[in-house]
Amino acid sequence: MRAAWYARPGAADEVLVVGEFPEPEPGIGEVRVRLRATGVNPADVKRRAGVGGRTMIAARVVPGDDGAGVIDRIGPRVPVTRLGSRVWVHSANHGRPLGTSAEYVVVPADRAVALPEGVSYEAGACLGVPALTAHRAVFADGPVAGKTLLVTGGAGAVGHYAIELAKHGGATVLATASTPEKQKSALAAGADHVVDYRSDNAAAEILALSNGGVQRVVDVAFGANLPLTAAVIATNGTIAAYGSDAVAEPALPFYALMRRGVTIRTVRVFTMPSPAMCAATEHITRLLADNVLTHPVAARFPLADIAAAHRLVESGDAVGKVLIVER
Repeated sequence: MRAAWYARPGAADEVLVVGEFPEPEPGIGEVRVRLRATGVNPADVKRRAGVGGRTMIAARVVPGDDGAGVIDRIGPRVPVTRLGSRVWVHSANHGRPLGTSAEYVVVPADRAVALPEGVSYEAGACLGVPALTAHRAVFADGPVAGKTLLVTGGAGAVGHYAIELAKHGGATVLATASTPEKQKSALAAGADHVVDYRSDNAAAEILALSNGGVQRVVDVAFGANLPLTAAVIATNGTIAAYGSDAVAEPALPFYALMRRGVTIRTVRVFTMPSPAMCAATEHITRLLADNVLTHPVAARFPLADIAAAHRLVESGDAVGKVLIVER
């Protein structure tokens, strides 16, 4: 099969190779998916670059957690009815060296989720880690109806789905974004108001819009955003953080948060409890069938240009998902 891989961590142009790779075969409880589209996530490029002390888990690693396609082979203990099913795939690279940047991927059967008829493979490839992360961050602490949420980085892939999920759940949603293009994207996702987090008045603006504080924060950059989120979180509110881009470990303003009974929740798809994962995949699939979610695509690349796809994700300039698709 055609695949992309790297044999050492490093810059995309230096380490990514595209060529022929042995086809994987499914084992017990696994399915093989013939991929039609692949999503590129920040986690993919960080693994490839070796960011944060990440190390190789095999001699060659095919990157990619997310994708969509058709199940063409099944392993033992997988119902034969799954053959030929259209699916979206998540977490393919977690603990496994062969991810979705290839023609085929093998995953545990529960990581290949039914893709409703009428939903494109490109839309399915946008889901995966971003949609599941957003679902956990929005709903881990209960329903959001009648609450006010702040989504930082509202133009990102996780932020986009967080806005849509929270709005569908009955929340008022505020978002932060920097450039006019990113602010427009957050508004298009359904945010009620978008604030430029670089503004000196950002905290005051959010406090005014939320009548004194937000009940939930979905946070893309915990350390960097802490001065803002700590200022706007309401009493007994929750900050659900799925990333932190501070240079050093963030210093927590403990007493300021403790006196308001604030909960700090860290969110990582790969450690979601099984009941939460099942609830998230079922909910997201229902919303797909009801055409509730949208899936903006920033750019499409053929597999041969995977290095360019990685560079675009690393740049932080993409508004929407970066995909690898058949050409």
